[in-house]
Amino acid sequence: MSLFSPRRKAPAVSPVRQRFGADVAARLDADPMVERAAIPAAQVYYRPDFLDAATCARLIDTIDTNRRPSTLLSDRNDQNFRTSDSCDMDRWSADIQPIDTGIADLLGIDPAHGETMQGQRYAPGQHFRAHHDYFHESESYWPRMVKEGGQRTWTAMIYLNDVTEGGATWFPQAGIKVAPRRGLMLIWNNMNPDGTPNELTIHEGMPVVDGVKYIVTKWFREGRWIK
Repeated sequence: MSLFSPRRKAPAVSPVRQRFGADVAARLDADPMVERAAIPAAQVYYRPDFLDAATCARLIDTIDTNRRPSTLLSDRNDQNFRTSDSCDMDRWSADIQPIDTGIADLLGIDPAHGETMQGQRYAPGQHFRAHHDYFHESESYWPRMVKEGGQRTWTAMIYLNDVTEGGATWFPQAGIKVAPRRGLMLIWNNMNPDGTPNELTIHEGMPVVDGVKYIVTKWFREGRWIK
């Protein structure tokens, strides 16, 4: 994940990201199982019951078995910014590949544009402070990201369990807060319609108060991530 940092110069309009955003939005708008959030600030969608209970349970077991402290992609070192655990899923395994491919199919994106799906676990008190999923071009990591598929466009996040209290995904500037619900996929475009980064997609994984929160997240690039 990349952190929020002040923008040094206005980003250039990107026809590639513009078309990417429009094509995915058109596909989601046409899907009767997908609902668009009634907010003007960003393209945000819900797909309930994307995964069944048994699949969610298997993914939770995978996360628990392979978890490690979550890391940050940033020039800053704030150990309290992201306090969850994470694990990278084996996209070619028999358990993971159908889910990975299913997410790409829902959005109508070539799977080669998708990063490795990541699992995350939030125990009581753990959180991820407000950040953007897109990459900030002012950060030192940006040249490497360009070589590895370029800017992030869409994010797909799936909640694997209900949480008794806390753990919502909050977009404070876009004006939306989503409580964890097992099987629910939350989808959003990190870009504006013109292909520039949408600063209003800044979001926070709020602290879990009671229970343990499990999610998987899939990020898509403007170019091919798998070469």
